[in-house]
Order: sequence, then structure tokens, then C-alpha cells
Amino acid sequence: MLSKSQISLFKSLQHKKFRNVHGLFVAEGYKSVTEFISSGYPVQTVYHTAAITPKLLKLSAKINFQETSLNDLAKISSLTTPQEVIALIKIPEWPALNASLLKNKYALVLDGVQDPGNMGTIIRTADWFGINHIICSDDCVDVYNPKVVQATMGSLARVNVYYTDLETTIPKLNMPVYGALLNGQNIYTIRFNTEGLIVMGNEGNGIRPGVQQLIGTAATIPGAGQTESLNVAIATAIFCSEVFRNRF
Repeated sequence: MLSKSQISLFKSLQHKKFRNVHGLFVAEGYKSVTEFISSGYPVQTVYHTAAITPKLLKLSAKINFQETSLNDLAKISSLTTPQEVIALIKIPEWPALNASLLKNKYALVLDGVQDPGNMGTIIRTADWFGINHIICSDDCVDVYNPKVVQATMGSLARVNVYYTDLETTIPKLNMPVYGALLNGQNIYTIRFNTEGLIVMGNEGNGIRPGVQQLIGTAATIPGAGQTESLNVAIATAIFCSEVFRNRF
């Protein structure tokens, strides 16, 4: 049975302030939790039902497993339908972001992405295309937000995410910079470099003027319909696909 203090901790971790205070976030669901475990994330405690115990016995013995009821899991879950596995995971410290870390690689740069679902989908897309680094402006949604973690379906375990001031960080990386803009070059005619930064903007306002000035190649995804813009997660997937296709 979970104590009142344990339940209180889980409730507090739904807020960024307390995630930062405790250095912890929550992952829910067997697939998501096991992805974090297998990726070497520092998992503090895994709470689970008896039904899932046989599967968990195959995992790391270094982790603290605590069997409890589905009713108790419902008290600490942020989901309408609670999962049978919920974990407390320590927020990792990534190596300092620098040009050598990104050499011969691509990274996504997100300017003001606010929607948890979009952020989660972007992280899954990055993981699919082998992009291991995402650089976020300070006002992007927190990737350890429970809704973001859930939307990544475990992909967050393989993608390093940094929060920084984009206008000062991008020039220091000294890499080709591509950006999604409505008045850019047709993306299907661009020859992408072997490394670079792909800048995507806020859902409603796009890329800020100060960041736009740092873009070396502006790219547009041409369309034949009437809608005025694409969802940022969909646009990111198309950009990643084009970068990947150029490598062949």
C-alpha cells in the first residue's frame, strides 16, 4: 500500500517546479518504463501490480521494485486509465552541448514548441531517424512533463534534450542551419549537408525573428491544399525524412 507521502510526491511531480526540486520525473506503462531501464536511465523505484511481476523479474536487480494494487496506482497516475507499471526516474545530466558533440550529425532546434503532444511526437520522430540531440528554447514545454513522456512511448530514453538561449547557442555550434519558413526554398530541391541544425518554430507564431536571422537555408514544404500551415510535428517528420533521404 502506498503511503500518503508517496502519493503526494507523485502528485507534485506533475508540475515542473517540483520535478526540478526533486530531480525526478514519472514514466507510465511497461513499454515506456522498460525503455528507460534498458537505456541506462537512473530508475529510482518501479511501482507495479502483481500481474506484471513475472515480466519485471527479468529486469535489473539494482532497481527498487514495489508491488502494489491497481487501485493505488490509480492514485498516482496522471492517466485516465492507469497502467500496471509506474516508475520514478531521475532526471539525467547530459554532457555540455558543443560543436564536437554534434560533429557529422543532425540536431533538431525547437523554438517555443508548447504542446506536449507535439513535443512527444517530435522526440519519437527524432529517435526514428537516429537524431539523438534536440535543442530547445527555454520556453519550450518541459520534456519531463507527464504528457510529453507518455507521448514519446519510450523514445525520450534515447534522445538528449537541452534547454538554452537559441540566439547565443546556435552561432557557437558553427553548423549549417536549416529552418522551416513559409517563404523558403522548396525542401525537395535542397541538398542537405552531412551535418546541420533543423530549426522548427512555435505552433502559432513560427520561428522568432532573432532566430530566423541565424538560418542559412530557409526551407518550405510545398502543398496543394488550402490549409495555411502544417502541424509542427508533421513538418518536423518531413524535414527529418528529407535529411535522411539525402544520405542515400
